[in-house]
Amino acid sequence: MKIHLKIYNLIKSDYIFVIRIEKLSLFANFLFKIMNQPRICLLLLFSLLLTSCIPNKDLIYLQNKNTTENQVVEQVNQKPYRLQTHDILIITIRAIDPKLVAIFNTNSDQNVIVANESTSYFTGYSIDDHGNIKVPILGEFNVLGYTTEEVRIKVEKMLYEQYFKTEAGIFVTVKLAGFRYTINGEVGITGTRVLYQDKVNIMEAIANSGDIAITGNRKDVKVIRRFPQGSETFSIDLTDSNATSSPCFYLQPNDYIYVKPLKQKSWGTGKTGIESLSTIITLLSLATTTYLLLKN
Repeated sequence: MKIHLKIYNLIKSDYIFVIRIEKLSLFANFLFKIMNQPRICLLLLFSLLLTSCIPNKDLIYLQNKNTTENQVVEQVNQKPYRLQTHDILIITIRAIDPKLVAIFNTNSDQNVIVANESTSYFTGYSIDDHGNIKVPILGEFNVLGYTTEEVRIKVEKMLYEQYFKTEAGIFVTVKLAGFRYTINGEVGITGTRVLYQDKVNIMEAIANSGDIAITGNRKDVKVIRRFPQGSETFSIDLTDSNATSSPCFYLQPNDYIYVKPLKQKSWGTGKTGIESLSTIITLLSLATTTYLLLKN
């Protein structure tokens, strides 16, 4: 029984091999016939080059696609960011006499500048799952859904009501511990990035991540934004100058950016005309060699 099974498997494998050779021979014959007709061959090459190359217009940012030459500048209404759980705040309290407010600050040196993310993590105030932060002396209070300006006003009000008079000259600053975003897909550097500035637009974020690769789809960049009630996905065309008026052009902390690959990447024919042409020539050369070998 085992011998019959082995013979059957050998015959089956030989049969499959013969079928594959026949299919390869038919394909080689087809290509060879096309190559013998210059017009068809040129037309085929031209169409392949057009479909496989990435057009220059798909690589240029913020193009003016309007028919009119004069473009109307529209004001971008950027909504202020409202704090969410696990955000980290840097709260600094100053006064005319620094000794009066030293106990309220996590760092006794008032001139220390937060230099990196790890310092912010250990010296800042992290918002817990209930939306609360705990500040020395002032205690625990809720900041979920507040803006940083609203938190500043709240802290300043608590200080004046409970501990100081207006003559103390209290000055409070509240900032996020860096502008954090995550970027993934067809960009130079993926991962979570932190910029130490108040406002960041998507062009700055992409530039800070090594720019979009030539195989990245600039016409359909996704931005996933987290809200207290859930997440929302935006789509933005960075090749259109109207992108500056998109609600996701200016990012918000903790945004997730995803740059999809173009179809040309999966085809594997090449990103430029020269790469595509070399790929086509290689395939034609392989087909010719296969045809000649099978013919002999």
